[in-house]
Amino acid sequence: MTLEAIPARPVPREMLEDIYARLNRREYVHPDPLEFLYRYDDPRDREMAGLVASSLAYGRVAQILKSVERVLERLGPRPARFIEEARSEELRKLFAGFRHRFTTGAEMAAMLAGAARLAERHGSLGEAFASFMSPGDETVMPALACFACELSSKGGLGSCHLVPDPGRGSACKRLLLYLRWMVRRDKVDPGGWERVSASKLVVPLDTHMFRLCRAMGLATRRQADARAALEATAGFRRVAPDDPVRYDFALTRLGMNPAVEIGDFPALERALKGA
Repeated sequence: MTLEAIPARPVPREMLEDIYARLNRREYVHPDPLEFLYRYDDPRDREMAGLVASSLAYGRVAQILKSVERVLERLGPRPARFIEEARSEELRKLFAGFRHRFTTGAEMAAMLAGAARLAERHGSLGEAFASFMSPGDETVMPALACFACELSSKGGLGSCHLVPDPGRGSACKRLLLYLRWMVRRDKVDPGGWERVSASKLVVPLDTHMFRLCRAMGLATRRQADARAALEATAGFRRVAPDDPVRYDFALTRLGMNPAVEIGDFPALERALKGA
């Protein structure tokens, strides 16, 4: 089924644009792991840092930030060069003893080794991802499946929580979050992947965003899976066909940032009450 064929309740563009204008700002980024990407001007360094930050974006926020910092400190100021020049054994030694919830140091080393092989072959991770895209692809999902498979296999990672398999029906929130960071460019998302179109992005559906989308009638599923992410994307695409994840960051501040409350946006509050 195409995205256009997925039914979705209409959401007022004016309401979403108001939320975007007021909340899509750098001042609301912390404590989002996205903030680590701002350290790097070179897109090749940024994409490596983004891969680390997004892959570890599960669990308590404080622990996420601590774990990402630990990895990036070991990679130094030029993570792309470091990763591409290091041997797999060096990476395994470097991350011996590292752990972030389910993720071990061996898994982190394997993922980075896979990233190094992809970047070596294609010139960058962005070019690698673009090579997996086909003109007829409606979304990034087919390319994402190839990218995740190659990333895992090239480093000998195997099946694990760190790099989920899009083919298994998961919402793949962390991988889609990574794509949002690297493809879009505005006051919040730094971008860098010029050859991937923002129009093909899919909403990174975490628990909070899923509940909000269900309340707005943009998702009918009972669980935040791949189908629910496509439903939400179809709804947002009707409002912003060239940039369906435009409102993702701003909407996820609601209820997550203590300085922001849904009551600050009467139009949204009314829309949710009428759901």
